[in-house]
Amino acid sequence: MKTLTKYWFLEGFSLFEKLGMSTMMQMCELLDMDQIEKGEIIEIGNRSKKCIFFLKKGSVKIIDSRNNIVKYVVKMGNIFGELSLYDEQVASEEKASALEDSIICYIESDMMEELMEKHKSLKNGVLKVYGLRIRKLESRLQDLIYKDNKTRIAEFVSFYVKEFGIDKPDRIEAKNLLSHKDIANLTNTSRQTVNNLLSNMRKNKEIDYDSKYISVIKRGGD
Repeated sequence: MKTLTKYWFLEGFSLFEKLGMSTMMQMCELLDMDQIEKGEIIEIGNRSKKCIFFLKKGSVKIIDSRNNIVKYVVKMGNIFGELSLYDEQVASEEKASALEDSIICYIESDMMEELMEKHKSLKNGVLKVYGLRIRKLESRLQDLIYKDNKTRIAEFVSFYVKEFGIDKPDRIEAKNLLSHKDIANLTNTSRQTVNNLLSNMRKNKEIDYDSKYISVIKRGGD
């Protein structure tokens, strides 16, 4: 892919806001790009060389390859695979699956490390992403201790829709990309529990969903 086209793919990533045009062009020379179809697996740990991935379009779920459990979801404009910079053992146990047709760019970890050493803003940006991942995992552990199944599922659905959705007059609506099994994995519950709770929430007009979309219904005054 031409360098200028790759440059367009990296635009919109907050990670690169403070980098100049020349640095961005240098980085683009090192990138590869792929179009990934829905359901396709993106190898993270099982690669000859570890890479950092930039998600320009679509969304992916990160999976623990040892047990096939979903760990978290990444939306466009974000990176994944950054664990290979800090913990190669954990990174080797991850893979990604496209939740919809997606476009990724990727760079080998050692090349990314060289760029991070030269550019403090890039290094700080990647560290921030890594730190947010850790805090989210810590938050999930706290939820397991202090929140019941119903609360964990309801809060996750609300977070997911607000994070991935579009604000409409009567609702916030997002693509319904996660299966009930995925939600069960992410909330440490069972698929049947998720099925029952989402059905009750729809009956109570808290949410609405079908095979394509899931919405959080706004209450009067929201």
